[in-house]
Amino acid sequence: MAAMTAYKYQAQALMRDYLLADPLVPYTSVLIGIVLCKMAYDFTRILSSFYFKGYTLLTKIQRIEWNNRGMSSAHAIFITAVSLYLVMSTDLFSDRVKGPITFRYSIISTSALGVSVGYFITDLAMIFWLYPSLGGMEYVLHHTVSLVAIAYTMLSGEGQFYTYMVLISETTTPEINLRWFLDTAGLKKSSAYLVNGILMFVAWLVARIFLFIALCNEHNVVHEDLKRCDENTGKMAMTWMTPRGSQNYQQDFVFLASLRDLNL
Repeated sequence: MAAMTAYKYQAQALMRDYLLADPLVPYTSVLIGIVLCKMAYDFTRILSSFYFKGYTLLTKIQRIEWNNRGMSSAHAIFITAVSLYLVMSTDLFSDRVKGPITFRYSIISTSALGVSVGYFITDLAMIFWLYPSLGGMEYVLHHTVSLVAIAYTMLSGEGQFYTYMVLISETTTPEINLRWFLDTAGLKKSSAYLVNGILMFVAWLVARIFLFIALCNEHNVVHEDLKRCDENTGKMAMTWMTPRGSQNYQQDFVFLASLRDLNL
């Protein structure tokens, strides 16, 4: 019993002094993100082999993409939940806190971005390894831009509010992946496919239209705060959301294709 207690204290000390020490938080969270992606990939493979009989009939590349999309959905659910929590349920980006909103960050917000960076590193590595089976150059460009943008705000602590506002749009990713799952499983004519298409439309409308209207409005409000900042820093923060926003173009094409399939 005493030995277990000693190991417990040693583990807590390791977490406190090394893994969760402020300078190491970004790098630790990136490694955690990579490990979690591997776990999500394997979990999707195991779960699918047990509960979906057609999984074993898929080609090797189809199974890899199937598992990859399961990993993608897990990341999307995680980062959307964290984004909603930080933006709407905490005081980190609240108007009650003094100071420019563009320079606020916390250990939690930085760690979550690190997990997201870990996901993009993992997914980009898979795309390169199996190129072009999991996507062409547009996927490489999309992931590279997203990776650089999120890594910058993770390491600098700048623009995290805008980043999390944009990351809320990841709420459409699970629906897009489910559309592919149903299509691959031969269920394109099923009611589940139709319902998923409707949910995709609603999620896209809220996360890609209404949310970005609110984001642009907030951007104009923050402009007044940035006038009081250093000129170079202000310009950098104001132009922050441009590269990260480009990651959504690819999913918008998928969304438009789904409307065509649903005759909406």
